[in-house]
Amino acid sequence: MSDLALEITAVDKFYGPIDTGVHAVKSFDMNVARGDIVALLGSSGCGKTSTLRMVAGFEEVSRGSIKIADREVNRLPPVQRNVAMAFEGYSLYPTVNVRDNIAFALKAKRLPQAQVDARVNEVAEMLEIADILDRIPAQVSGGQQQRASLARALIRDADLYLLDEPMGQLEPQLRTLLRGRIKHFIKERGLTAVLVTHDQTEANALADKIAVMEDGEMQQFASPAEIKERPANLFTGTFIGEPPMNVFQAKVGRADGRIGFHLAGDLALIYPAEVFSAELHKAILGKSEVALGVRPYAVRRVEGGAPAQVVTNQWLGDQSHIAARFAEGTLVLVEHDRARVGVGDQIGVELNPRDLHIFDPDTGDAISHGQELA
Repeated sequence: MSDLALEITAVDKFYGPIDTGVHAVKSFDMNVARGDIVALLGSSGCGKTSTLRMVAGFEEVSRGSIKIADREVNRLPPVQRNVAMAFEGYSLYPTVNVRDNIAFALKAKRLPQAQVDARVNEVAEMLEIADILDRIPAQVSGGQQQRASLARALIRDADLYLLDEPMGQLEPQLRTLLRGRIKHFIKERGLTAVLVTHDQTEANALADKIAVMEDGEMQQFASPAEIKERPANLFTGTFIGEPPMNVFQAKVGRADGRIGFHLAGDLALIYPAEVFSAELHKAILGKSEVALGVRPYAVRRVEGGAPAQVVTNQWLGDQSHIAARFAEGTLVLVEHDRARVGVGDQIGVELNPRDLHIFDPDTGDAISHGQELA
């Protein structure tokens, strides 16, 4: 038996005729190891839900192959794929109480009633819906219905668990509580799950790996830490992170043993050449221009730093978000203490070379990340 629970190979999805219809998913490849939680993360319309629905069997695969537990399932109906599904639309049986909705798959397998009750009670306690088990769906809130749908999926014995925005209807405090419980439930039992979400926090909290999608294409598939620290391209670098990564176009030059990045407004960032490895010298200096990225948390306010003028200063209760005019653009920096600066104030900022992400401005591909410096 393979160590892979899910194999998606060169999958395309067209709505309409192949090659002329809407190309929603483009040559998509992804392997999910048994016991992993994977998040499909992207903005609305990026193809993540279409991908999940093809795995579930609700959408046909236009081209390519999908295997679940070593079985090619492209032509199998959903019921024969042995997947458990919790989609954003709850699809609960309206005339059956919540307890029997959750227990439906277990009763179909004719498990002993005591075993069914124990498993239902366990998952209901975890999801904070034990007090509504005897109500019918119309008598509970949308968030409670969503949790009942999620419970019905998690209680099943399946090769794969597909979760589409499973907590989209819940208030933030409850979502935070349940993320940890759901991850523990899945990992403790060695289940394999694919989660669709547009929420970066949810993806980071739940997933072992994240597949970042845009315009039907995989942008990067890696751990949350690697995506944050080593984005594969400019899209991933700016999409992941809150506030988003700062990006500036820069011309590259070398003189007197130093490498300079010349930004708009006659602003230059000059670093000793020995900071950069020989390989990186070649990669950077082979470009006349690059895109420089730096995350807001990495920008430092220092005396005598590069000049910037404060545009806004927002205190969010536990951190200050400062936006400043910099290199004829806007630079955002985050400080954990309350910053005593006002609109119009001049400040100095420092961008450490170890915090810089360097991208090819034409292709968007990453050239280097600060952690790779000599």
